[in-house]
Amino acid sequence: MAYTTTVAVKTYLGITGSGDDTLIDGLVTYAQQIIDSYTHRMFEAGSDSTRWLHLDEDLAAITTVTNGDSTVVASTKYVTEPRNETPYYALKLKLDSDLVWTYSDANEDAISIVGKWAYSEAAPDDIVHVAIRLTAWLYQQKDAPFERTATPSLGIVTVPADLPRDIKMLLEPYRKLASY
Repeated sequence: MAYTTTVAVKTYLGITGSGDDTLIDGLVTYAQQIIDSYTHRMFEAGSDSTRWLHLDEDLAAITTVTNGDSTVVASTKYVTEPRNETPYYALKLKLDSDLVWTYSDANEDAISIVGKWAYSEAAPDDIVHVAIRLTAWLYQQKDAPFERTATPSLGIVTVPADLPRDIKMLLEPYRKLASY
């Protein structure tokens, strides 16, 4: 799923024709890749996938949790951290639960979680805005130089164009340290 659409970007730019739709479609995808790379996150989950108990990525929604003995764990038996907002970063059995995590061979691969692995099920509004703004900026680069020049002491220096400051500012609160 994309964080924005070609139609939203064209509206933002005031474009009414369809001549650059293919270009803008590609830039929408590229802008999303830049956002994900810059923040070390994905902001939308398209479908469920399975991972193991160690939550090494953001988790937006849980479909099922299966213990190492192949029993499905009822949602009333565990809590997420944080409790009431995504993304989740931990899953714990409730203290009053009669369950324990079980495994036979390797505990790392024993407890499976099927869910939507992303920051959220739908991109937050400010990420959608950044996707539109970044796609528009990328689109405008087709007519602009890819580099800019500075003139320190008239010894002209060429500096590569950087992401706009407002985009970086909006993305900064979402950045997380890369997990290794």
